[in-house]
Amino acid sequence: MSAIGLLPGFKDKSVIIQGFGNVGLHTMRYLHRHGCKIIGVQEIDGAIYNAQGMDPRELEDWHIEHRSIRGFPGAEEYLGENLLYEPCDILVPAASEKQIHRGNAHRVQCKILAEAANGPVTCEANDILRERKILCIPDVYLNAGGVTVSYFEWLKNLNHVSYGRLTWKYERDSNFHLLNSVQQSLERRFGGSIPIVPSEGFYQRMSGASEKDIVHSGLDYTMERGARLMMRRAMENNLGLDLRTASFICAIEKIFTSYTTAGLTFA
Repeated sequence: MSAIGLLPGFKDKSVIIQGFGNVGLHTMRYLHRHGCKIIGVQEIDGAIYNAQGMDPRELEDWHIEHRSIRGFPGAEEYLGENLLYEPCDILVPAASEKQIHRGNAHRVQCKILAEAANGPVTCEANDILRERKILCIPDVYLNAGGVTVSYFEWLKNLNHVSYGRLTWKYERDSNFHLLNSVQQSLERRFGGSIPIVPSEGFYQRMSGASEKDIVHSGLDYTMERGARLMMRRAMENNLGLDLRTASFICAIEKIFTSYTTAGLTFA
């Protein structure tokens, strides 16, 4: 993060999002939840701006009622040339492709450009952003969460068994045995009856993870592992901020490994 002049973490990072559809809305929710300030949102019919930040829930409710972000009382209508050119820490194109191109890449004023849409940055623009020391998180990684969960769904359909069904009772019983073991140990050490009462949060988890919990956990692990691998390849190959090339290296390695395992390659 020092290479782009930012401190680690999301706290107080300013964010501009292009697109308020499914991707843009959830991006706004999660970034706001982790401490970011959403200062601008751009849609096809207009844009809004508030340097102090906007509340995702309020904007979502307004959009549902009015079918537009225009007129939202929590922000002012943006009257500048293009919201994408305004200064911010994180710029999230979450609408359509080729939004950042050779003709406007030099006008972007973010530190991080996160490609939530498919192909929002052209090849020429990617080179310009890299020369300007702007970290571009490639779409091939950043918006892979949807297809990852679709893969989980495919595995579930193949097995014809919902996630957690085979281990639910075992995990619940194991947690009760754990509490009972702790209680018996304390009673042997201190004497008398020492009941162990689980907290509300632990009690909710005692019955094991729900299907939603398992999917979220698997997604978190997959994305985190992919990010670490991508950053490791970038460092090994002295790519600097070029995470796009690093992601391509990771993808080609995986394809080669699969082909080798299947016996379709020759040493």
